[in-house]
Amino acid sequence: MTTKNKLEKKSILEVRGLKTYFYTTDGTVKAVDGVDLDVFPKKTLGIVGESGCGKSITTKSILRLIDYPGRTIEGEVNLKGDTLKDSVDLLKLKQNGTELRQIRGGRISMIFQEPMTSFSPIHTIGNQIIEAIRLHSKLGKSEALEFAEDWLIRVGMSNPSQRLKQYAFELSGGQRQRAMIAMALCTNPDILIADEPTTALDVTTQAQVLDLLKEMQEKNGMSIIMITHDLGVIAELADDVSVMYLGKVVESGTIRQVFKNPKHPYTQALLSSIPSLATGHRERLPILTGTIPHPQARPAGCPFNPRCKDFIEGTCEVSFPNQEIIEEGHLVNCHLYNK
Repeated sequence: MTTKNKLEKKSILEVRGLKTYFYTTDGTVKAVDGVDLDVFPKKTLGIVGESGCGKSITTKSILRLIDYPGRTIEGEVNLKGDTLKDSVDLLKLKQNGTELRQIRGGRISMIFQEPMTSFSPIHTIGNQIIEAIRLHSKLGKSEALEFAEDWLIRVGMSNPSQRLKQYAFELSGGQRQRAMIAMALCTNPDILIADEPTTALDVTTQAQVLDLLKEMQEKNGMSIIMITHDLGVIAELADDVSVMYLGKVVESGTIRQVFKNPKHPYTQALLSSIPSLATGHRERLPILTGTIPHPQARPAGCPFNPRCKDFIEGTCEVSFPNQEIIEEGHLVNCHLYNK
């Protein structure tokens, strides 16, 4: 098998060789260590993996939102335009420059994991949504206010005119999440990054939020990058999926390819731990033994080798496996398939 995948589909966002390291007094933390991703127009890419695998840092790296002592040291983040001239590598733009600020919130918006800490505590919800609208449009203040209220209505917020006057701490978790979705979508982005958008929400509100994202995607034709550890959410929403482990993508493909025919032992372990209707009464679910190591204690070779049921002594702990193509679009990094 060859190691280069020839995709027929044209991506809107192409990430290649992305590396983001944190330089601490205790050593270098390789939080993202050579990630490749493809996001396609009007499609949803799910990024899954346990906590600490680098999912959130990957998307924050795309938007250049890494704080000190972190630094993106290598890679390309190519945001495609209508023509080659309109395309841009975000990593080559000036940090916090005008062009990058226009892309953030304009062409790419983000729903952060915890709205309570993402909203300013000293400004009303309305002020923050209006600021986003005016930054990426030519609307006046009164027009932006009407537009903000309209978006709160679209996301199902009750009494929107009153909510615009309130602060984040005055809203419930579901209301804050809806307000953040409204702020992310009001600029009509090409790509929406949703980082654990249903974390800490009750089941009913989770379903409402997910339905809302699907509805907005269909209406606006945007692409979505969905970050979650919930494989059920990915199965429901995503078209494509990338499985991350300790800063690397170990398997990627369409939902059908990865969920129906998982190849990497880590993907297999994650999927086998999900209960289903076929699970017998009192039947013990398989578990993924061990824990993900700290990035500073990264194992040599394949990072999953200490937990792998298919460990090959003398190989897995020696080198990181090459990328192999299982079928068109389905990629895996595992020594079981290296020939």
